[in-house]
Amino acid sequence: MDSRAAAVTTWSLEQTSPADLAPAAVPDADAGVRIVRAQVPCAAFSRFLYTAVGADVSWVDRLPWSPEQWQRYLEQPGVETWVAYRHGTPAGYIELAARDDGQVEIVYFGLLPASRGLGIGGHLLSYGTARAWDLAGRRPGQAPTERVWLHTCSLDGPYARANYERRGFRLFATEVSPAPAADPAGHPAVPASTTTTAS
Repeated sequence: MDSRAAAVTTWSLEQTSPADLAPAAVPDADAGVRIVRAQVPCAAFSRFLYTAVGADVSWVDRLPWSPEQWQRYLEQPGVETWVAYRHGTPAGYIELAARDDGQVEIVYFGLLPASRGLGIGGHLLSYGTARAWDLAGRRPGQAPTERVWLHTCSLDGPYARANYERRGFRLFATEVSPAPAADPAGHPAVPASTTTTAS
């Protein structure tokens, strides 16, 4: 029996100081990589990123969301989406969600399949984590960030956890649970906050 089908392991990781971040190398200029915040909340664009990145790593929890649900989520204070572009084409994204208590979660992170393995993922994760640490400077009234955290699971890419640990995230919890039932289309369900990775 496929162990992936029997159980899912979820790893929770954190940084508790900006000094914990170990940045990856910045891609060479000829790689054409730039990272931009999507400052206008746009449900259609967010859904595109989510489905394009998550299609092959079992991201299905938000698929039932209506456009109105997407929009309401994106308009919440403290939610930010940072998009990596490669020569003008979306390559991946990182989604942040800040709470009032100084915690910022990396809710989603990953690359589109065509941009994996090009050295973009480590840079995007480094950049996005730095933006989690300085998020309060962009949000009047937001508590300064005291902790950045995320969780990833065994349904994600095989190098996901190692990539986070290379960037300075430390494991603080591990949970093994039965694999969720598949949705009607046959896709395995995954936890509501899941990140993936790419090198």
